[in-house]
Amino acid sequence: MKRRRNGPLPTVDERITVMIYSLQGGGAERMAVGLADALAETELVDLVVARAEGAFLAEVPPGVRLVDLRAGSAGAWLRRLVGYLRTTRPRALLAVMDTAGAIAVAARAIARSKVRIVVSSHNTFSLHAAHAPRWKERHLLPRAVSWLYPRADGIVALSEGVAQDLAKVARLPRSRITVIANPVVSDELVASAGAPVEHPWFGDGEPPVLLAAGRLTEQKDYPTLLRAFSAARQKRRLRLVILGEGEARPALTRLAGELGVAADVDMAGFVMNPYAYMARASAFVLSSAWEGFGNVLVEALACGTPVVSTDCPSRPSEILDSGRYGRLVPVGDHRALASAILATLDDPVDATVLRARASSFRMHGIIDRYRMVLGL
Repeated sequence: MKRRRNGPLPTVDERITVMIYSLQGGGAERMAVGLADALAETELVDLVVARAEGAFLAEVPPGVRLVDLRAGSAGAWLRRLVGYLRTTRPRALLAVMDTAGAIAVAARAIARSKVRIVVSSHNTFSLHAAHAPRWKERHLLPRAVSWLYPRADGIVALSEGVAQDLAKVARLPRSRITVIANPVVSDELVASAGAPVEHPWFGDGEPPVLLAAGRLTEQKDYPTLLRAFSAARQKRRLRLVILGEGEARPALTRLAGELGVAADVDMAGFVMNPYAYMARASAFVLSSAWEGFGNVLVEALACGTPVVSTDCPSRPSEILDSGRYGRLVPVGDHRALASAILATLDDPVDATVLRARASSFRMHGIIDRYRMVLGL
């Protein structure tokens, strides 16, 4: 049933569409590729992107057709999606992230399409919009979501906290929103964790390495992590590796220098296989001010790595079962974060227990819930 991607667009099809802005490295992008791959086991699947760019382009499986709308703006994205809906006529479309969701609902109305639209919200919307760098995201997107999301056929949130927040923003009954956890864990993840890491800090006899992963943005609050690392490093020798790229890199580099920890901090950039790093780290640390889900926490658990996280909205506490599977600390409190890091290094949760917890976030089972909400 699978077809080679990038083939010619058919005039009439029974395809299922997964849509996201691009395939730049991030949890949502990784999830979109994974869902498209899982759906392609039984369906003809298009992965539609506004712009075909990003590290995960290479991860699109052969059984999924990649459709590049070549849209540099929201207006172009909307117009070209209208054309796609009129030409391809998919029976269901899953829009990943809120901008994609708003555009999908609007495009269906303009195209007069009968496609079933399911929108998937990945962040605590009110916080994400309040801290967005662009005026459109801060002001126009909340209005678009509140107007358009009630017209969607299905609405998915990655956590209960995201669902409650979205219900308020979109003025929806909470019952309209289905909570489906991210299908984070796969056999490929487990296999990738066993790959070698050439980084010299992970060699035998080296000091413990803390790991963080995620875009270098305000949301991830890496300044608090650097301050916590500096405080913990006064008690024992440690190193810190941060995986990810973003606009905050220059400021974080300056802060590491001011704190006197630059020699023991490596902002290693984006890597295709963070799991090998996770499996070898002494602890994984999430310092975010807010999250929609926190894929990296589940990924670290699947690698058997002890975790420490801020108790931020919305998902870390749900993933870690209120601290049972990893220590939780208040947002922005670097002293509490430092203490939790040291306590975790001294008394980590058993790796077998962590992996068992992560198994509840496997693709199998979760994909069935997506099939239901998509009407498959």
